[in-house]
Amino acid sequence: MRYLMAALAIPVGLANGTAYAQRPPLVLAAASLQESLTAAADAWAKKGHVKPTISFAASSALARQVESGAPADLFVSADEDWMNELAKRNLIVASTRVTFLGNRLVVAAPASSTVRIPVRPPAALARVLTGGPLAMADTAVPAGKYGQASLEKLGVWAQVSPKVVRAENVRATLALVERGAAPLGIVYATDAKASAKVRIAGVFPENTHPAITYPVARLKASTNPDAEAFRRFLVSREGKAIFVRYGFSAR
Repeated sequence: MRYLMAALAIPVGLANGTAYAQRPPLVLAAASLQESLTAAADAWAKKGHVKPTISFAASSALARQVESGAPADLFVSADEDWMNELAKRNLIVASTRVTFLGNRLVVAAPASSTVRIPVRPPAALARVLTGGPLAMADTAVPAGKYGQASLEKLGVWAQVSPKVVRAENVRATLALVERGAAPLGIVYATDAKASAKVRIAGVFPENTHPAITYPVARLKASTNPDAEAFRRFLVSREGKAIFVRYGFSAR
């Protein structure tokens, strides 16, 4: 919320009455997009546009802010469910919704760790994952939902769940592993790639959880003239290439 409040503090009026066109578009984006979406905003600014302001948090928290009337322009979710929730409430411009990125679910360990995560058999997987606290995002958050689904599919959730330490979003999960508060954490591949303090100890099979996809849409409340142009840039070939550099897959 502190990111959003800071963004809303930007002045929207100047003496000449033309300031609104200069206000940056406000983008509410999943926490896992921090480095990549910031890079995309920088690239957009280099084209002569006002750099968008981005508020990063869990997709669930951002969707609830939109439902509460947050005056934002674009929403980028780490799953389809939270975008669907806003669509049901008629809070997005349906024609602007595009699923443009994908990701993988992994287990992160400290960079100095030598642990390897065996996907099979279930007993071996459960033994490794219960060797200490297992950091995961809350199940209201996409990363937590994907993680629980995968562990259930692999048949180890009942054994692993008592060891789970919940975090508010995927970057908070990553921080627990970085600080040594948990020896393992379930995050996205792009999160692990963004930190020199962790390594990928294992990758979950894609058929054990719903597809990890990122939709973007313009919000109905948006009146910023640059918002739609920035959305189109994000889903363009040039825009997607930026995210691919950070480990995402383009869709």
